[in-house]
Amino acid sequence: MGARAIWKANLRIGEVDVPVKLYSAVQDRAVHFRMLDAKRHQPVKQHMVDPDTGKVVESERIGRAWEGDEGQLVILEREELEKVLPKPSRDIEITHFLAPEEISHQWYDRPYYLGPDEEEDEAYFALAQALQKRKVEGLARWVMRDKEYVGALRAEGDYLMLITLRHAGEVIPASALPAPKGRELDPREVSMARQLVQSMEDEFDIATYHDEYRERVLELVQAKAAGKVVKFPKAAPKKTDVSLADVLERSVAAVQKERKRA
Repeated sequence: MGARAIWKANLRIGEVDVPVKLYSAVQDRAVHFRMLDAKRHQPVKQHMVDPDTGKVVESERIGRAWEGDEGQLVILEREELEKVLPKPSRDIEITHFLAPEEISHQWYDRPYYLGPDEEEDEAYFALAQALQKRKVEGLARWVMRDKEYVGALRAEGDYLMLITLRHAGEVIPASALPAPKGRELDPREVSMARQLVQSMEDEFDIATYHDEYRERVLELVQAKAAGKVVKFPKAAPKKTDVSLADVLERSVAAVQKERKRA
């Protein structure tokens, strides 16, 4: 299936405008179920319900409020919320360029492709080549469908990719984690852990990884639709009372054996 553009924009770099189309770079493949009445096997719908009376509240009577830390509610009218929406725009503005390593992985959110709005767009392909040769990313800001975004513009082959970034305050730094506790590691444990990591070093091949839960669900669905029964293997029990060093040593040996067999 060919990619389908979901939005049109102008990529602005200084005084240069580059017409582009936005394409989603990922697709949802998660398992989704229809909710049914368990006895009648009929689809059911979700409704907003008054917690005191249990009666359904119709959509035209639904309002919005901001809940404070102590549970107090600040009522917000629809007209008031519309006034604070970001100003509509079709511009994706590049504020500056930076080295890719300046943006750590936890800031990345969702990837999109940026394609040229015209088949022969010299400015678009010149920008893609410039980013690729300079090995830099552009920091971008834009508004799409009443929401403000910040993102990283990077070269992806001969084309451009735009990855939305999380805003300041959404990412929790590692310094917020509790300090490590417990005994000091034995030198043998550290050595075996280093050997285990080294023995498992390999190239990246995402094709070897699958959504195994989705595959099992589809297998179950197909079997039940055909009137069959599927039996899945039971998980092996975990072994206890084994030292960390022994577990690491066995892991290293198992990895090395698997590599030789492969």
